[in-house]
Amino acid sequence: MTGKDLKGLFLDHRRELHSYINKRVRNADTAADLTQETFLRFAEQRQGRPDAAITHERSYLYRTAHNLAVDHIRQQQREQTAPVAEEDLAAIPDETPGQDRVSAGIHDLDRVRAALLDLPERTRQVFALTRIEGLTYREVAQRLEISDSSVQKHLARAIKQVMQRLRSD
Repeated sequence: MTGKDLKGLFLDHRRELHSYINKRVRNADTAADLTQETFLRFAEQRQGRPDAAITHERSYLYRTAHNLAVDHIRQQQREQTAPVAEEDLAAIPDETPGQDRVSAGIHDLDRVRAALLDLPERTRQVFALTRIEGLTYREVAQRLEISDSSVQKHLARAIKQVMQRLRSD
């Protein structure tokens, strides 16, 4: 590829590559630098290995531009993670729950588990599928071969019974 061909390629694709990169890095100056780097790498690839033909020049340019933008963003993220002084770390309060809170949480979990075990099997299944597994009412209905309204009724019954049980304990 001659210098003239490279200049034509540059003129044909410079703006669109700059726009593509700018959308990713959100900085026009950086996008301009990365656009130039993209064409520089293209020229170096052509000069360094003239026998290795780049058949899809536009695709090569976009892939190179994309990789450069991703590398730039990763580098910025690494730079944003600044080291913290030890005295600053010591000033951060410890939010680890104390033994009494952990014990109370375990007790509450045991109470909920016991209340769920007292539910009828189908109601417990509906509760588990909607609240624990995150399925939609329609997915639960299909899985259990019941109607959507039955799913809603079982769930309402489960919540009501569990709440009553927890209040009474």
